[in-house]
Amino acid sequence: MFQRRRSAVALRHVAFEDLGLLAPIMEREGWNVSFCEAPVDDLSHSSIGDADLLIVLGGPIGIYETDSYPFLKREIDLLERRLALGLPTLGICLGAQLMAKALGARVYAGHVKEIGWGSVTLSDTGRASCLTPLAEGTPVLHWHGDTFDLPDHAARLASNENYENQAFEFGNNALALQFHLEADPRQLEEWYVGHAVELASARISVPELRARTAEYSTIVAQQADRIFTSWLNQLAHKDAASRTAQAR
Repeated sequence: MFQRRRSAVALRHVAFEDLGLLAPIMEREGWNVSFCEAPVDDLSHSSIGDADLLIVLGGPIGIYETDSYPFLKREIDLLERRLALGLPTLGICLGAQLMAKALGARVYAGHVKEIGWGSVTLSDTGRASCLTPLAEGTPVLHWHGDTFDLPDHAARLASNENYENQAFEFGNNALALQFHLEADPRQLEEWYVGHAVELASARISVPELRARTAEYSTIVAQQADRIFTSWLNQLAHKDAASRTAQAR
């Protein structure tokens, strides 16, 4: 039987921080993905606001820098609407911070910049979520200096020794990840160039980061597949259940 391919829009802030490992997973799972360039495109267009899934990607700015980057206000307004309606939404790094802000939480500069590979600890809710594979202690890529408070009515999924809030879910369809499960190890060479000033300022050795990336390249691809496939399947099942209920 024919199954409708669902629509997803990815809000991108810089060209090299894209869907990475998530792109082929979404293609395989039946999603048509289009990109929206957040700084310049019309975020009020219905194709974005009404997409079956909105993915808000990372970027090297803070959500409190709205005077310098006014488009951030439009992103927050968009997220407020989607989250209030319970529409499927995924936020990664800056995207997670924008989701937290849209839900009324405080977002602010953290006490330490996290750049590199490290593990996270799952909460009880996290261990019962799509993030279950992270309970095995496998590494994730951190690349952020800001953090956020847990929004009201959100459930914390993951923490680490530096930041209490590394991932949360809100309602049935919204997932926020402070870390980068989607980062494709092969494409991180572009990150090393694009974030060269930040890496130098933080005294991060690119050769050492490259070596650790090579060490984890296979396992992080497998991990991303397991986690994102699980979450997308959950969305599909919830959508099917909703359509069945509406048809009765």
